[in-house]
Amino acid sequence: MASSQSKRSAVYSSDQTAQTLSDAASRTNIEELSKSLPPDKKLMEGRQYLVRKSKRKAAYWEHYLEYLENGKLRAECKFCEKTFAADGNLNGSKNVKNHAEKCLCNPVNKDKGKGKQTELLFQPGEGDKDSEDGDGKLKYGTVNLKEVREALIHMIIVDELPFKHVEKAGFKYLMSVACPRFHIPSRTTVARDCFQLYMSEKTKLKELLKNCQRICVTTDTWTSIQRINYMCITAHFIDNDWKLHKKIINFCPISSHKGEAIGKAVEACLESWGIEDKLFTVTVDNASSNDLACAHLRRMVQRIGCVSDGKFLHIRCIAHIINLIVWDGIKEHGVCIDRVRNAVKYVKNSPARILRFKDLVQKANIESKSSLSFDVPTRWNSTYTMLDTALKFQRVFSGLSLPDGVGVKDNERPPESNDWKKVERLVVFLRGFYLLTRRISGSLYVTSNRGFFEIAAIYDMLNKWEKNVDEDFQAMAISMKKKYDKYWGNVEKMNMLIYVAAILDPHSKLLVVEITLTDMYGKEKGMKLANDVKDFSYSLFDEYRSLYSSLIPQSGQSGDPMSIDPNEDDHIGGGSDYMKSLRDRAKRLKGTGGYVRSEFERYLNEQLGAEEEEMDALSWWSINGHRFPIVSRMARDILAIPLSTVASESAFSAGGRHLDPFRSSLTPKMVQTLICTQDWLRIKGMSGVDIEENLQELEELEKDFQNNNLDDDVVYVDSMI
Repeated sequence: MASSQSKRSAVYSSDQTAQTLSDAASRTNIEELSKSLPPDKKLMEGRQYLVRKSKRKAAYWEHYLEYLENGKLRAECKFCEKTFAADGNLNGSKNVKNHAEKCLCNPVNKDKGKGKQTELLFQPGEGDKDSEDGDGKLKYGTVNLKEVREALIHMIIVDELPFKHVEKAGFKYLMSVACPRFHIPSRTTVARDCFQLYMSEKTKLKELLKNCQRICVTTDTWTSIQRINYMCITAHFIDNDWKLHKKIINFCPISSHKGEAIGKAVEACLESWGIEDKLFTVTVDNASSNDLACAHLRRMVQRIGCVSDGKFLHIRCIAHIINLIVWDGIKEHGVCIDRVRNAVKYVKNSPARILRFKDLVQKANIESKSSLSFDVPTRWNSTYTMLDTALKFQRVFSGLSLPDGVGVKDNERPPESNDWKKVERLVVFLRGFYLLTRRISGSLYVTSNRGFFEIAAIYDMLNKWEKNVDEDFQAMAISMKKKYDKYWGNVEKMNMLIYVAAILDPHSKLLVVEITLTDMYGKEKGMKLANDVKDFSYSLFDEYRSLYSSLIPQSGQSGDPMSIDPNEDDHIGGGSDYMKSLRDRAKRLKGTGGYVRSEFERYLNEQLGAEEEEMDALSWWSINGHRFPIVSRMARDILAIPLSTVASESAFSAGGRHLDPFRSSLTPKMVQTLICTQDWLRIKGMSGVDIEENLQELEELEKDFQNNNLDDDVVYVDSMI
């Protein structure tokens, strides 16, 4: 036994003191030890690492670091965070050996196939992935169990699934077939993994925000089913590669909907992200509390330092103003709208009536693939969609036995021919506002460059409808024009950045803005306003020049382009020498204020080529920004301004789904984790979760059932038909 113990010379015997182990650790060269680690591994701060004079004989010890903890010897895996007791006399080495062979982070195990499940995978050919005739082939593949778990957490967050989804029988059966080796985590573990992913993604986003120039935010508030007031803050910015980003940076409870509380909450959020000095604009709806919130934030940026002293920080949501304008108009046609709404509701409230309706549609040979839809009375765009769809089935409604007679209110009677005529005109009238709202409500493309022109388009539409022969629609246009004038009638009270955004779109520039203003207000007033816009644009350019003057080469300073340097007398002997001298002096003048100011003029006067006409604004700036170093800085800030609060409002739809009656126990911290991480993980262009089925697809599926006699046993009973 003694001889066996003597062979284990590499292991510290039990009679070695803590002082001896400590001395061994003190002799360890930490810098040399760090070089032996993988690139992504770092030594834990505060640990007493030690290196043996003679290495252990077993090969698996090469994958471990040894250190002292409370006088005891322990081993730390070089590739993950696992640690084990490592005193050979007391603990043995079975656990250390097993982990070395199965650690999924160890690249050696990838070749061995440890911790993986080999599968036969079908790889599609180079043609259409959905085609069955492609040159596909079988290949070997592996399933990394760590990646499966990460994908599971990704699915839970992006698809808005409850944590207990992993404990459901159906999911367990799916995983037992698809990946039997995968150990399904509990819902508590899933919740913890979601939070860890949130923290990891937040760190990445902080780094991205740190490198951006300025940030525009949108914010809105919402009351959940728990009766908790939530506030959503969304950051919009253009990075150095001229890509527009939209990131939810906060979804948190707020004490009240008062302006001061909103302002302080936004300030606290920006400070927590370290971007309070980058705030450029705040887009909010027209609630009076938001005026106070923006006033608070304006004082904040004035203390820190900002562009134009924060005067143009407040951006009013254009979509919200359009909503107010439209509602002032359509209330004039409330009766005909109510009648169509009740007719749609009557059909949609019964499966038997829906079948009867579809039968009448077929008999009437109506080819429309649209399906009837309810509206939300507080959202005019959904009312427009309902009317537009119902209008296509006007003949079908006349064939139904809609409620009528004694006891039925006037606005609940079946639509008459005169009602349908009004609806038809109303749909034409609202279509322009509907399309306009959709254009300016985007958050994944630039909208600020079209804001001014959309406002001008509304002005033009209302002017035309004011001259309409139909007195009802003429009155509607007059009513809407009054609301329009309240917000946009006085151009001088509008945020001047709206005009500059149009100028910084290379497709319009100042000339198109001038033409638009003269069309709206006449030549005299229009040109006066255009000159005001021009003067402001130049003053803003001067301010950016002072902020980023280091970008302009400062070789040579001269305020007078025709001044003559006495040292250049020998260059003015002939015509060619004189021209050369002028060109040399012109080059040196590139660093002066006069030349820098002309950069903006060069941008305004430059014509687009045929290929450039097809580019969007960001693509053009990504190619040409280096030629306009100061103007491009302006464009990066101003083109990122969102014109609506839809980006923040849409988060409340997700919030409502996360906090449905079945999951109302989620804490505010976890709600923020899920909503923010979902937004950060979502690929650009990927649509959000749609909780409503595609009605057209369902109808096609239903036809397949009918053709295959799969619904013979389905019986619809309705006592009212």
